[in-house]
Amino acid sequence: MTIKLLAIGKTDSSQLKELIEVYQKRLQHYVNFEIELIPDLKKTKNLSEDQQKDKEGELILKRLAPTDVLILFDEKGKQYTSIEFSSFLQKKMNSGIKQLVFLIGGPYGFSNEIYAKASGKISLSKMTFSHQMVRLFITEQIYRGYTILKNEPYHHQ
Repeated sequence: MTIKLLAIGKTDSSQLKELIEVYQKRLQHYVNFEIELIPDLKKTKNLSEDQQKDKEGELILKRLAPTDVLILFDEKGKQYTSIEFSSFLQKKMNSGIKQLVFLIGGPYGFSNEIYAKASGKISLSKMTFSHQMVRLFITEQIYRGYTILKNEPYHHQ
């Protein structure tokens, strides 16, 4: 199985980029993991929030294969403990899917088409985080999930 983290916009902070790369490199030991960034929309001043979500949705759909399993990071999604999330990853691996795609949307969320395509939604917290920080949190949690599955001493309870 391959895991892809798909996100709108680039990571501006060099410190965040470095930390994401640390976990991205560690993950290569466990799973094929990649991060794909979709450039921010240009000239959005005259677009409504729904129009922006629709345009982002079109860009996202172009990057998905028909067999991809899409999971959205959404404030209304299910919250997991790290151990529950590792079980979620194990179930996805056992199901035989080719690629699991985690999606971080733009500032206004997702279009209706993206919600319709998604197989599930996950919430990291009831709090709001910057999209750039969420990339780090997700990458670290995927790494943590795999260390839990391998009974390695990274996660403590």
